[in-house]
Amino acid sequence: MSNTVDDKIKTFDTRTDANVPIESPLAYTYRRSGAPAPDKNSQAVLHERPFLGHLTLRGGAIVLDEALRSVLDMSLPAEPQSLLFDASGERSVQWISPDEWLLIVPGGEEFELENRLREALGDAHFAITNVGGGQTVVDLEGEAASELLMKSVIYDVHPQHFPVGKGVTTVFAKATVILRRPSETRWELVVRRSFADYVYRWLLDAGAEYGIGVQR
Repeated sequence: MSNTVDDKIKTFDTRTDANVPIESPLAYTYRRSGAPAPDKNSQAVLHERPFLGHLTLRGGAIVLDEALRSVLDMSLPAEPQSLLFDASGERSVQWISPDEWLLIVPGGEEFELENRLREALGDAHFAITNVGGGQTVVDLEGEAASELLMKSVIYDVHPQHFPVGKGVTTVFAKATVILRRPSETRWELVVRRSFADYVYRWLLDAGAEYGIGVQR
């Protein structure tokens, strides 16, 4: 079993009083399907960012926006299908539906953050769900990243239709992903853990003509 940082981290399990290894959603896939390293000819590069904190926020936009401002100094996106990052670029909030937003933060922050948001929201009608255990983030970069996505998703990813700061839920092959564009050169796919292997192998196959590589 690989012992690289990308494959696993250590977490304290209070039930057994032991350090228990937790593998990323793609750790088994790397061992089974391989992870070709990028080279000078790679026009697309894939990189998983596991173990981030994912919180789904539901409720009224006004009260959630006020709570988010007070706790993280961030605002909810003002427009549908929009994505906002904080000044560090490490925390993001995305509009998912009229009363639902996805908040992604560095791993380890989510538990305290959830409690602080609940305290700030008080008696308001809301729901906060920690969904980090069931999702992972896959980055896709390179000059052929957009072309690779055109082969994979049904949504129009042309730059004129999908500018930086946009995020949508869409069909990826026979799976569903949240597709985000945080910068001109980088795309993010928020993938369910159960679909991670499928999405990874699809990208390796569809990206073969671009010399796709995997950064670990």
